[in-house]
Amino acid sequence: MKSLLVFMFSGLMLISCSSDDHRQNNPNLLNVNVNFMVDLSLPQYSNLKFPSNSVYVGQYGNGGIILMNTGSNYVAYDAADPNHPRNDSCISMEVVGDIRLKCSCEGNTYDLFTGNFIEGEDLEYTLYPYRVTDNGNGTLRITNR
Repeated sequence: MKSLLVFMFSGLMLISCSSDDHRQNNPNLLNVNVNFMVDLSLPQYSNLKFPSNSVYVGQYGNGGIILMNTGSNYVAYDAADPNHPRNDSCISMEVVGDIRLKCSCEGNTYDLFTGNFIEGEDLEYTLYPYRVTDNGNGTLRITNR
């Protein structure tokens, strides 16, 4: 009986575990591998030393990646509009007022603190998040795996 309970509990734990529960299957974004380091001592990342500031890193993700210091941690989102089919004329959104991302094609607007949409019609997807690990030595690791 005891081994049956252990087996059932173990099975339940395995079923409930996921590598990333908040991920969404989004048909508008490609599933690209992201894994890079940010050295906060470099000048291009100096804005991240202050809360509510963000930095655009262009060579990763679908439309680049926006990193933001929320004051208590760092967040990273894909800069491509998750509710807009990808095309060459409208790849990346722009930071507006330091804490929002806005699609210049459709006007969809998203909050950088939460990743939720603020403005737009028929919006289904929030911003596509990436994991940010603060290594404690002035570097951040951004990944999606």
